[in-house]
Amino acid sequence: MTYRVVVVCMGNICRSPMAEVVLRKVLADRGLGAQVVVDSAGTGGWHVGDPMDERALEILTLRGYDGSAHRARQFTKDWFDRYDLVLAMDRDNLSNLRRLAPAGVEVRLFRSFDPAAPDGAEVPDPYYGGREGFEEVLELVESAAEGVAKHIADEIR
Repeated sequence: MTYRVVVVCMGNICRSPMAEVVLRKVLADRGLGAQVVVDSAGTGGWHVGDPMDERALEILTLRGYDGSAHRARQFTKDWFDRYDLVLAMDRDNLSNLRRLAPAGVEVRLFRSFDPAAPDGAEVPDPYYGGREGFEEVLELVESAAEGVAKHIADEIR
């Protein structure tokens, strides 16, 4: 059985693709890469088909990750049938996803898996800022990715 997880932000060019790339590596490092599919999408369709934001890609590359293959996609209601875990990067996206979700489907904040993060912690949108915002996003994503991977490992056992 393959476990499927999707990470969702606004436009799918900054936060969620960064989280997708990091989470995929963390899962592979745990030996779970073949058992888990990690995707990302945006709640909006403005960037569908576009590559990752250059600043996000640069930060990932500098830290040894490869995000070059990413192309933005939009999350739609029918995607809930495809995924075992739906993760939102912030409360706005969480709210948008919960409005779309069928009854009984759980959508969680990505940082809810970081034991050091306060309740309701978000991954802030770096799009309108500088490089330091993208560096912060990567740090927050790396901190939470271990917890997400542990949760997934527990789910597939």
